[in-house]
Amino acid sequence: MRYFAAAAAAAGTDEEHVSTSTVLNRTDLEQLLVTLHPVAPEGERTLAQVLPRCSLLVDGITARDPATPLAPGATVDVLPPFAGG
Repeated sequence: MRYFAAAAAAAGTDEEHVSTSTVLNRTDLEQLLVTLHPVAPEGERTLAQVLPRCSLLVDGITARDPATPLAPGATVDVLPPFAGG
């Protein structure tokens, strides 16, 4: 997992390794991330507040469909909307 901008602030980290014994889809992954980061650092929004506006890239490809399975070992980028872009 790689977090950028507001997502990194909400998670309290820029990067982390997440592994599970089951195949996850985007919805499952988002629920897991919220469970891993239920509280934001002081002065930041929670990941649960930030994630709905974020784009997820899986190995560099946008994952729009919440039901698409994520391959084990995939690199997932969490990108909030950026001003001016």
